[in-house]
Amino acid sequence: MPKIGIIYNDIKPIACKTAHQIQDQLLSRGWQVFMATGSGGLLGHSKPSRPVCFTPIDQLVPPHFDQDLSFAIVLGGDGTVLSAARQLATLNLPLLTVNTGHMGFLTEIYLNQLEPALELVLEGNYTIENRSMITVRLFREDTLLWEALSLNEVVVHREPLTSMCHFEIQIGEHAPVDIAADGVILSTPTGSTAYALSAGGPVITPDVPVLQLAPICPHSLASRSLVFSDKETVNIFPATANRMVMVVDGNGGSYILPEDRINVQKSPYNVHFIRLQSTEFFRILREKLGWGLPHIAKPTSVELP
Repeated sequence: MPKIGIIYNDIKPIACKTAHQIQDQLLSRGWQVFMATGSGGLLGHSKPSRPVCFTPIDQLVPPHFDQDLSFAIVLGGDGTVLSAARQLATLNLPLLTVNTGHMGFLTEIYLNQLEPALELVLEGNYTIENRSMITVRLFREDTLLWEALSLNEVVVHREPLTSMCHFEIQIGEHAPVDIAADGVILSTPTGSTAYALSAGGPVITPDVPVLQLAPICPHSLASRSLVFSDKETVNIFPATANRMVMVVDGNGGSYILPEDRINVQKSPYNVHFIRLQSTEFFRILREKLGWGLPHIAKPTSVELP
């Protein structure tokens, strides 16, 4: 009997309702359906009194989800997609992402397109787009304190009441660099359209095998975004006496102390997005972010008296 998984945002009534409707529909057609909420992929927040607070990457898979699933449906917004990516990464499952949120930059279809889209997927009429992820690990000396998979980015920044911080960053075997800024963002190509874009970084198409380092409010005009091979391992050292904060995918993270080290490298796992039309990335940029739209509002000619 074929099997399918559903990951949904349980705080959105429309996502809950749709998940159960899909379950009933597929059960009547002879499918086994397993359901889980996206909350299982949310990252824990460490606290000064509890510095170790995380679930190992290979333990995020929901109960009854395994590699025998044909594919998984994700119902929610971008946050749910990010959570589902972490939950299902080790299973290498194709994901049909359905927008029940707002922008839905990472989703493939809208809710009103679900019925015909599901038929196409059940018939196998789709392609797969692979998106790279990064593995983020926090070490204190040689002890692993925290780890997570990230589809978008890892951000290290100062706390609200502290001054500008220094970051010593080593990329691969290259000489370390010192960046004075409010924070730094290390993003994947997928994350280049998220926080890194707001910090002035370039948009990177998803098929380019690179990572991007973007300073947040840097103190020097020489500190600008850097794009480099995703084969390089990155180590970030807090070069300041102040405690800092690390956030992954805008979701959760950990406090960073001066003696800590953040290690970031390309993950062995990819996210496999189901695509029902050609993966025209520029079309998504136009539809979601308004990039490249023609300037149709132009001044009219006025005849002088």
